[in-house]
Amino acid sequence: MNLPNKISMARIFMIPVFLVVLLVEIPVISFEVPAVNVALYRYIAAIIFLAAAFTDFLDGYFARKYNQITDLGKFLDPLSDKLLVMAAMLYLVGIDLLPSWIVVIILAREFIISGFRTVAARRGVVMAADVWGKVKTVFQIIMITYILIEVVSLDNLLPINLSVFSLFEMFLILSTVGLTVISGLLYVLKNIRVLSEDK
Repeated sequence: MNLPNKISMARIFMIPVFLVVLLVEIPVISFEVPAVNVALYRYIAAIIFLAAAFTDFLDGYFARKYNQITDLGKFLDPLSDKLLVMAAMLYLVGIDLLPSWIVVIILAREFIISGFRTVAARRGVVMAADVWGKVKTVFQIIMITYILIEVVSLDNLLPINLSVFSLFEMFLILSTVGLTVISGLLYVLKNIRVLSEDK
């Protein structure tokens, strides 16, 4: 297994660590830690999430730099990205910090694109990610990180009330949904020929 694939695998292994840190604050399995410590765990989880997201840049960079693009890498890289983002979003939905319809839209988009790529792969066509897809991913990462941090009770940590940024949170959520839909539609329109071409 080459370096880029090892980095992708590392991203997958970081997902349960990220979730375990978050689960500390859930009452059913809580260790009854003080509120300040719960806030601290949220920050630690956010750092782990950002570190995992950054590995997405690293594996792609090394794969291109050292010409180590493999079939395994093409499978692991998008899989690990989707697992990371979906794990975070499902957690936020589970504690009522993110509307479930957002996850439904994002999942629908990913299933549609995956279907296109599956058909294309069978016909020997490479469907690379476009700039809209990358921008969408960046917004997803920013949105998740912001929600993780913004909703924490920080009265004992910072002398400010972060609730004043609720409008920015709404902007991030709506922008992420919009970019998810737009990037999906553009991707489908750009590659619709895959469904009509002869084998």
